Order: sequence, then structure tokens, then C-alpha cells
Amino acid sequence: MSSAATAPAVLDREFLDIRARVLELAAALDRLDRADGSVGGDARMAAIAQAIDIVRDSKADRAERVQLIFSRPYEKGWRQKLGVVPR
Repeated sequence: MSSAATAPAVLDREFLDIRARVLELAAALDRLDRADGSVGGDARMAAIAQAIDIVRDSKADRAERVQLIFSRPYEKGWRQKLGVVPR
């Protein structure tokens, strides 16, 4: 029989890892801001902004929704299109 962890227990266990990842993300965005040029019109930046919005909301399945932002839609025949040779 397994028991579900409480939210406070999960936070106790995960806090330092979450904190580190948020700081890593903030540092990467700061590096982009300090770099020469602009990536404001880059679709990847739009995807990152959309993912951050999802992370900040309180709806379920955040990880799945973020993954879908960075995933290609399924295409039948993708192996041929991308030149993947089956083993």
C-alpha cells in the first residue's frame, strides 16, 4: 500500500532543486538580455515565454503542456521525411 505525499512534504523535498532551476533559467535570460543583438522576434523566445506562462498558472498537467510547446506535431511518414533509417 502506498500513501500519497503531502504538498508540504513534496515542497520540503523539491525546494532546493526547484530554486536552482529557476535561478538557472533567470541567469540564461539575463545572458540573453546582456548579449548584443535581439532575439525578440525569434520563435524560440516566444515558445519560452509561452512555457513560462504555463509554469506560472495553476492548471494541471503543466509538464505535458510545456513539452507540447517544444515538440513537433506527429506526422505520418516522419522517418522518410527526416531520412531516418529503421534498424
